[in-house]
Amino acid sequence: MHRTHTCGELTIKNLGEEVLLSGWVQKSRDLGGTTFIDVRDRYGLTQLVVNTDDEATLRAKVKDLGREFVIKVKGTVLERSNKNPKIPTGEIEIKVSDLEILNEAKLPPFMIEDETDGGDELRMKYRYLDLRRNPVRNNLILRHKMAQEIRKYLDAQDFLEVETPVLIKSTPEGARDFVVPSRMNPGEFYALPQSPQTFKQLLMVSGFDRYFQIVKCFRDEDLRADRQPEFTQIDCEMAFIEQEDVLNIFEGLTRHMFKTVKGLEFENFPRMQYADAMKYYGSDKPDIRFEMKFVELNNVVKGQGFGVFDNAELVVGINAKGAASYTRKQIDELTDFVKRPQIGATGLIYMRHNDDGSLKSSVDKFYNEEQLQKWSAAFNTAPGDLVLILAGATDKVRKQLNELRLEMGNRLGLRDKNQFAPLWVIDFPLLEWDEETGRYHAMHHPFTSPKPEDIDLLDSKPGEVRANAYDLVINGTEIGGGSIRIHDKKLQSTMFKHLGFTEEEAQKQFGFLLEAFEYGAPPHGGIAFGFDRLVSIFAGLDSIRDVIAFPKNNSGRDVMIDSPSTIDDKQKKELFIETTVEQ
Repeated sequence: MHRTHTCGELTIKNLGEEVLLSGWVQKSRDLGGTTFIDVRDRYGLTQLVVNTDDEATLRAKVKDLGREFVIKVKGTVLERSNKNPKIPTGEIEIKVSDLEILNEAKLPPFMIEDETDGGDELRMKYRYLDLRRNPVRNNLILRHKMAQEIRKYLDAQDFLEVETPVLIKSTPEGARDFVVPSRMNPGEFYALPQSPQTFKQLLMVSGFDRYFQIVKCFRDEDLRADRQPEFTQIDCEMAFIEQEDVLNIFEGLTRHMFKTVKGLEFENFPRMQYADAMKYYGSDKPDIRFEMKFVELNNVVKGQGFGVFDNAELVVGINAKGAASYTRKQIDELTDFVKRPQIGATGLIYMRHNDDGSLKSSVDKFYNEEQLQKWSAAFNTAPGDLVLILAGATDKVRKQLNELRLEMGNRLGLRDKNQFAPLWVIDFPLLEWDEETGRYHAMHHPFTSPKPEDIDLLDSKPGEVRANAYDLVINGTEIGGGSIRIHDKKLQSTMFKHLGFTEEEAQKQFGFLLEAFEYGAPPHGGIAFGFDRLVSIFAGLDSIRDVIAFPKNNSGRDVMIDSPSTIDDKQKKELFIETTVEQ
């Protein structure tokens, strides 16, 4: 037996008991005659005390102890004279009678503490050490608890967990696929699933009317804080339902998670049309923890000889309440922020509503006090407010102002990670035009159903067709998205035509699904939640990497195991492939 208790469970109730503990040495403090050792495992930390004056055998062992040595100790539970109320075991210590070194350890390359001195790349290289740190371990414990609660809720709603294949067929829509060569079928390749989309629809055709899966998905795309090449979805599909059924069930799931994991309760989630999200926030995933809605100014500012406004398709701004005290340096910083290549604005116009009630703008040459009063009325400003305005092409300027709005939210402390604001965004466009390819692409995927009342517009005004689609957004992050699916072969074929597929291409890529629809497909729809994103929001993190046990870096590499890597010529020959890398 290596332990009778964990390092996190002994309390004052265990006084006098003889116990066995095993774990890693967090630190050792030799006070001359007495040595204190903190031993740690997954469950917590316990202080050991060794009287080195009385125990010569123990003295030699304790002298050799280093950080992260794995030890086993036998001893008696005593009450601590100097208690530590910050940890559950802080009232007791173990008087050691025997100590065994189970394994020695090299000095770690960074401090295994809550606040470490290790940088991201170093911690990823030694991820197995990083996982010993409380914050990272707690993130994975949170992930586990959330997965259990998800299964509990969906099981109670009669969902069946069904596994779908990982080696599937490559399809041209969406992000790039990861592909896997087939040895048994020379020259042919599997693809790793970007989602189990077609399989969950086939399960609905099969009569499994409520399916879910916590499933790995793969996309070969550029990475950022909330993206990984492999990620986890809560994938769900339901038959004989309409949009309202899906929203109710999965709003219920989200509420269940908030209540059981965070102890928070919510009223009905607000709903927002996609068109309104873009008009008032410049984003299809608006952060509604704070107001600062967009105000459009074309009717207020044009016609005064200021070319920047007069020549713009849209003039639009926000009211940063309480920011009129910003210095010229701070406003210059904001101007530089919106001019960054990632944002692409050409400049920033501002107006202060001073504490004395006067109005002052950066374009006073063109707008007098009376005209600025109209600006003030449009933004409903009060003394102390700062108005920030951008101008340009409608779609671009809305996206630019969204970035500025979020930046001001950060600067003004309006984006509290302990505050949560869920939101449904509904009625997305079905199609979006791609200038490069000169054709429409599905905004979600090719199986998304149009609104029944918009189907007649598919041939005449495809860009105006709304999708039976919906996204769940929390704190400005898309957590989940889904749609009611097309279940009619004729409508699905029409959709493929508008996406530029010939009949032959559609049959080659999706013939199995079209044929399945001929055998009686029920009305169906579903949703997929980004499980990593959901956990990271619950954990108060910006990046999903720290809620994944072994993540990749921003180059898609696992620096711990050095992957991806080359394969030898024998493997290539077996797979009938050659590689040519152009420098």
